[in-house]
Amino acid sequence: MKAVWNGVTVAESDDTVLVEGNHYFPADALRREYVTFSNHRTSCPWKGQASYYSLLVNGEMNTDAVWYYPDPKPEASMVKDRVAFWKGVEVTE
Repeated sequence: MKAVWNGVTVAESDDTVLVEGNHYFPADALRREYVTFSNHRTSCPWKGQASYYSLLVNGEMNTDAVWYYPDPKPEASMVKDRVAFWKGVEVTE
């Protein structure tokens, strides 16, 4: 699987976990040179608290486009140490 935004592959892995229609990539598949800080947080009733990263690619910012669960609830352990994408990031095979 590949995650592409603004013409650049920001993550690639053949080891993704599909949860609720989202591919969760291993955290080390994320190309950190395109990642910037975000202090955004949300809460999921069954996965726990999500944290976010923003993407900075070719001078353009995609705020809060990457999310992850630093300490997921036990029933969501499959997303631990993984990241997922939204906000126009295309995830394809």
